[in-house]
Amino acid sequence: MSKDEIPQQHDLRIVRISTAGSVDDGKSTLIGRLLYDCNAIFDDQLEAIQKSSRATGETRVNLALLTDGLRAEREQKITIDVAYRYFTTPKRRFIIADTPGHAQYTRNMVTGASSADVAILLVDAVHGMTDQSKRHSFIASLLRVQHVVVVANKMDLVEYSENRFAEIVQQFDAYSEKLSFTNLTFIPISALEGDNVASNSDKMPWYQGSSLLDYLNNVHVAGRRNHVDLRFPVQCVIRPNRTFRGFAGEVASGGLRVGEEVMVLPTGLRTKIAAINTPNGSEEQVTAGQSAILELADEIDISRGDMLVRPRNPATLSHRFEAMVCWMNEQPLAVGKRYKLLHTTRQVVAYVEELVYRINVESLHREDVAALGLNEMGRIVVSVAKPVFIDLFEHNRVTGSFILVDADTNLVMAAGMITHTQDTRENASLPEVKAGAVVSGQGLVVWLTGLSGAGKSTLSGLLKEALADMGIATIRVDGDDLREGLSSDLGFSEEDRSENIRRASATAKLLASQGFIVLCSFISPMNAQRALARSTVGDAFMEVHVECTVDEAIERDPKGLYKRALSGEIKQFTGVSAPYELPENPELRLNTGSQTHEESLQLLLGSVLDRLRAINESSPNDKL
Repeated sequence: MSKDEIPQQHDLRIVRISTAGSVDDGKSTLIGRLLYDCNAIFDDQLEAIQKSSRATGETRVNLALLTDGLRAEREQKITIDVAYRYFTTPKRRFIIADTPGHAQYTRNMVTGASSADVAILLVDAVHGMTDQSKRHSFIASLLRVQHVVVVANKMDLVEYSENRFAEIVQQFDAYSEKLSFTNLTFIPISALEGDNVASNSDKMPWYQGSSLLDYLNNVHVAGRRNHVDLRFPVQCVIRPNRTFRGFAGEVASGGLRVGEEVMVLPTGLRTKIAAINTPNGSEEQVTAGQSAILELADEIDISRGDMLVRPRNPATLSHRFEAMVCWMNEQPLAVGKRYKLLHTTRQVVAYVEELVYRINVESLHREDVAALGLNEMGRIVVSVAKPVFIDLFEHNRVTGSFILVDADTNLVMAAGMITHTQDTRENASLPEVKAGAVVSGQGLVVWLTGLSGAGKSTLSGLLKEALADMGIATIRVDGDDLREGLSSDLGFSEEDRSENIRRASATAKLLASQGFIVLCSFISPMNAQRALARSTVGDAFMEVHVECTVDEAIERDPKGLYKRALSGEIKQFTGVSAPYELPENPELRLNTGSQTHEESLQLLLGSVLDRLRAINESSPNDKL
């Protein structure tokens, strides 16, 4: 085909195909044959592969060279990278991904199949099902590819035997009993000779099904996207001037109409769509896959990473979920290590809380291991510092998938598919509230005590941000701030320090009675002072000891206070010239000398939510 003969059929539906199979099963040859038979090869391309075929001593044109574009691929006659090719028939347009067959390139197969409508799994008719055939079958099932067609290739080498084809079907059925396929089809072919590829072959009269091309032309493809559940992740806020404020993004699933009521996650605020702007101008509606800039009826706080949903059909707000992952890096998975989780337009700190098991893809057995290595797959439990808005992967590919990235190097570590969600609000027995709103009922006073420089203020700030993301109204009461206002008349004698604690705890009690979560950061060095705070507040009091050694605090010394105290400039300084009594029975101890801020935050957040749950259960008629 010359470049002047390119078909102009842009209104046809695009069908995405991935091919997979073991090494030398003939994936690249099959794609080359499809392109050749569909007249989708440019004249200069055909001339180039003819030249390459002659150079390697082959007697016929090697159609596999059309997709094996890397020099190493041509020399070794293998596929290494994922190669994408495009062709058109009178009925459809196709994007086909040729994925590598080697086990070491399993991650590339995951990449190619992740967006596929149809997966073509090749099986060598001579060798039958191999370990790599099983691996790719498992991945196609895991990724919920809508249509899977198992192609028994190289039928010419088994004399087009019907019995051999039946044996391959039986082998696949035996392996796939535990897998989940929506639509499964079997086709015998010879990619090299073209049998049953573009048209039915008279060499296999016993086969009464369609050719592969007929199958691809007529298979019903409903689409990869969920068209029911509205999910609009906000990518950025557009503010060209003070009269316009729009929220840009792509509709991940569902659709939007002008005038429709939507809810913003995580705040729970509600508003209506005032206008929809697209690259084609103003529209009354947009659907899954379309990009748009939305104008809202109300001026509300929305940022990148937030999500618009329907009020009665929200995504799950979760700090913890289970997922199947394919590990994509040579550095193995480390339980407890800090990663970055990329989910739609949201990026949060994440930890692999547990490696539940590794999947042996050849036997489908679950194996207890300490880590996942490159190209291995397993089930993990993930916890995140801020909530993500998720769905199960089987219901929504976009909001049900994520990427794990190394927090230090930004290298991609894993691709994941969410299999089980945990609703943060439901599990914490908390209702939906609006950001910044005061909730009714009894709140909680979280009293953080420890040496100066231990990290009390830092952790209270991180906790406030995490609770605000969950829609929980939170106020910080910091010792330094109180000294500048309410307690500006007090000094640092034992009596004045006790009076400062009394004022702080009384203020915190009042705020908690209005439904706020009150985060108090006070050195409060004496057990008697903390006992006074506890008795003032009552049952809604939670003591947290933020612990570090004096040497660690001196090394940090963010305000230079230890330096002044050691030089004698500050008298009676806690930890240097004044004592600090260790809390006897705090609800939680956090050691910032051995824990990262993220690790301490996870422990603190979990304990606070547990305490809120306990308060709700003990006061069923006075819940938050």
